[in-house]
Amino acid sequence: MPTTKQLLSSAEVARFTAHGFLRLDGVVPREMNEEALSLFAAGTLPAVPYGTPVPTAFPEASFTRRLIELPVVAGALESLVGPDPEIDHHFVHVRMPHEGSAQALHADALIDVRPDAFDVQLMYYPQEVTADMGGTLVVPGSHLRRINESDTGRYQNLRGQTRLTCPAGTVLLLHHGIWHGGRRNDSDTVRHMYKIRFNPTVPQVRLWDTRDLDSPAVREELGRFFPWYEQATGRLEIHNRVLLWRSLSADPGFDIEHWATRIANRPGAPAAPTATAAPTTTAAPTAQRSTA
Repeated sequence: MPTTKQLLSSAEVARFTAHGFLRLDGVVPREMNEEALSLFAAGTLPAVPYGTPVPTAFPEASFTRRLIELPVVAGALESLVGPDPEIDHHFVHVRMPHEGSAQALHADALIDVRPDAFDVQLMYYPQEVTADMGGTLVVPGSHLRRINESDTGRYQNLRGQTRLTCPAGTVLLLHHGIWHGGRRNDSDTVRHMYKIRFNPTVPQVRLWDTRDLDSPAVREELGRFFPWYEQATGRLEIHNRVLLWRSLSADPGFDIEHWATRIANRPGAPAAPTATAAPTTTAAPTAQRSTA
């Protein structure tokens, strides 16, 4: 197994910016998945205070430290939140067999409206998740439509939503604002999901491998529409996505269909004309009127 962190490409970060999540299938080794299931069943993971640095929260050689230091996981995290993030919280979610109803659709970020920064939530699935086990429902492209936690709880289904089925050892990295919910477990198997929320401690600007920054794949990802978007209002999602990418890429001129450029247009006032008459006869400048 490689030991060097594997940073994301620009196209992959653009995909995260558009979708609001990134999926890493089966990246955790089998022996770690088996270890995780034993730990989760025993309930032995320590509590972590908000804002704790990773080395303090998860000592070297601990299970969680080894999980987030897997090269593909470490590289993706560094590409999105940078080095040395802090731990907001972590928690093991358990769904018992044939347990109750599905969780309401929601976002975890209560009134978090930062336009140029975001937390990343890691969701780790130590076992295969089949369709009858429920899995996590995610609405792609929903992360920049701000809601107050469970405002979307009355929504039952949205076009294009995804319900996770995955191999054991899958890791999902999500923008803090993504709409999601745990589905009902209709199987005979206990389902586990381990969530860790990371807070960045550095500006989230060009943290990834930027060699493909000018690739057409970047613009293709950032211009993506999703099935649940309204024909007109859905353009606001693209606009907000452009603003986020401008911040992440340090490219204030990036745009899709001229939308952000048009909205940000603030022409400067014209310079005062040079006087040609004697100072005693100079007239007051004529008021300027703009027309739409």
